Amino acid sequence: MTKNLNINTILTLYKGDINMVKAIITIDDRTNRVLNIVKAKYGLKDKSEAINMMALQYESILEPELRPEYVTKIKRISKQKGTKYNGLDDLRRKIENA
Repeated sequence: MTKNLNINTILTLYKGDINMVKAIITIDDRTNRVLNIVKAKYGLKDKSEAINMMALQYESILEPELRPEYVTKIKRISKQKGTKYNGLDDLRRKIENA
């Protein structure tokens, strides 16, 4: 049995500095139970807060950490002294004569 929460209307609400989207969604019974468990476990007011919490936790999984060798390389590059050019023509001459 599916909980009938179809996406019919999306409305952007403004609550302070936070944009909030109101959506009607369709979830199955298992997802509904998971949302209720998350809601109860963290003492949340409603399923919207449970969805927000799950999204925040999942977001950290999506953002991969940089490899240590890449971080070392970036630090080394950022310490290098740059070359100044008097304009694009100067840069073009340097590239063409390389």
